[in-house]
Amino acid sequence: MDRAQIEALLNEVREGRTEVPDAMDRLRDLPFEDLGFAKLDHHRALRTGMPEVIFASGKTAAQVASIFARMAQAGGNVLATRASREVYDAVLAAEPRATYHEMARAITLSQAPATPGKGSIAVVCAGTSDLPVAEEAVVTARLMGNTVDLIADVGVAGIHRLLAQRGALQSARVLIVCAGMEGALPTVVGGLVNAPVLAVPTSVGYGASFGGVAALLGMLNTCSPNVCVVNIDNGFGAACIATLINRL
Repeated sequence: MDRAQIEALLNEVREGRTEVPDAMDRLRDLPFEDLGFAKLDHHRALRTGMPEVIFASGKTAAQVASIFARMAQAGGNVLATRASREVYDAVLAAEPRATYHEMARAITLSQAPATPGKGSIAVVCAGTSDLPVAEEAVVTARLMGNTVDLIADVGVAGIHRLLAQRGALQSARVLIVCAGMEGALPTVVGGLVNAPVLAVPTSVGYGASFGGVAALLGMLNTCSPNVCVVNIDNGFGAACIATLINRL
């Protein structure tokens, strides 16, 4: 339950449309709900502006389904990341309104208006192999109320492809740039725009890429001062930060 939902509930009580015991029942799970194997932080959206999100990797399908269903019943939007098709099947049985985004490996339920961003977020990826990470960022950012433009396959190996997108890049309020290999793309994009660039190293490349470490180190050593870096393959984290920036 976020700030808007709590405010709406209090207005219902004030106007006599909801009885106090009913309101207390709806508030009983603040600040968290204990499922035994998980404690759901229903209060997080109110504290931080960002809802709790389910990281499905490492959890059983039944655990994810149970958490997803309880979060859905709380009335907010729900997101599970790093979810397989098997996990989605379990979630769908518990919550038929859930949607699976196969490329992003994410499950979503949109049932409440999110705080809108003040501009657009551009999600840029170097190659098609980086798309799963980029799509995770896209799905996350859209669920959190942003207008998102995906600009794919514009790596520096064919820099004319990137330069052809200069207008779209420069119109974004925040940019998320995903790249593997040597990780050069965020630095180049940073030199073309006057907005924050959130660099996401991906675990794409041959042996000396070290599973994304080479891209991570390259991005940390960027000469573009408007570039900040998140962890390897962390499209979700980049989208959360971009959302907060876009709301400012």
